[in-house]
Amino acid sequence: MHPCPYGPPAARCGRVTRVDVAVIGLGLIGGSLAQALATAGHRIIGFDADPATRGTARTAAAQAAPQARWQVAGRLRDAVAHAELVALAVPLPALSPVLTELAGYEGLVTDVTSVKGPVRDLVRQHLPAAAYVGGHPMAGKETSGFAAADPGLFTGCAWVLCLEPGETALPGWLAMARLVTALGARAVPATAAEHDRAVAAASHVPHLLAAALTTAVAGDPLAAALAAGSFRDGTRVAATRPELIAAMCGGNAAAVGPALDGVLKTLGELRAALDGPDPVAALRPLLAPASLARAAWPVVAGTVVEVPWHADALLELGRAGGWVTGVDDERRVLRAVRPETVGGRP
Repeated sequence: MHPCPYGPPAARCGRVTRVDVAVIGLGLIGGSLAQALATAGHRIIGFDADPATRGTARTAAAQAAPQARWQVAGRLRDAVAHAELVALAVPLPALSPVLTELAGYEGLVTDVTSVKGPVRDLVRQHLPAAAYVGGHPMAGKETSGFAAADPGLFTGCAWVLCLEPGETALPGWLAMARLVTALGARAVPATAAEHDRAVAAASHVPHLLAAALTTAVAGDPLAAALAAGSFRDGTRVAATRPELIAAMCGGNAAAVGPALDGVLKTLGELRAALDGPDPVAALRPLLAPASLARAAWPVVAGTVVEVPWHADALLELGRAGGWVTGVDDERRVLRAVRPETVGGRP
């Protein structure tokens, strides 16, 4: 297999212009990533364990515009044979056998899995010589599969790139930052533990709440007929395939449990208020903090800053809710944004 210039010894990593990328798993995210990178001019070889998906992807690749040509391999090892970067886009339960097939690969590895700690552990077990930068684009749809893939899916999205002090090779992290920001995404530095805690509350628990709300209405035809915007917005992700939600939430159970406990505590307080002598008065102060917090979301771009190529500075940016928008190789700084706390979408 082809060793990547971004892996250890990765100090020689330079400007990323055109990269050979193997995308393993061609569902919604993997298919979108393959198409987006191909459109951006990178050389892409995709692979999926499902023959039908491979066939559909081959047809799409053959019909792509000349500047967005990519290929689909018949075997995983053929896909990664000359790859400088391997992007793993398979569900967490399928990751271990994929990594077993990648034994001996020494290049740069990333992934798009929605939980980072377990993936980090698996990569270290199976590919100790590879450089690993965990990734998670905060983009998706309630639909899934290659047919739902969209090369514009990542435009404007936050894309977490994990940076573990003393572990993650900075040249590999910078290479990934160049790639994802070139796709129009905002690179957000975070450790795996920080990511898993944050997405438990912001992404994983909402999937469970959507399932609970949908279940509550499912047996009531009148309620289903009257359901409107609040039901639609609160339950959209309940249409996600159950096995994907289960893998996401179960794979991050250590963080999802406490986050869900916090929501249940708040729901318990709201439920108790309904039993009081004046439910309206009791509910008002409980609902006020949520109203203010929702009005302040999403954050908007605030101060434009330059961040040095240093892990501590990058992690401080991420913890403040900031993101990287580009890499300046000549001056060895990252262009970044620290957000404001109120206003419209960044």
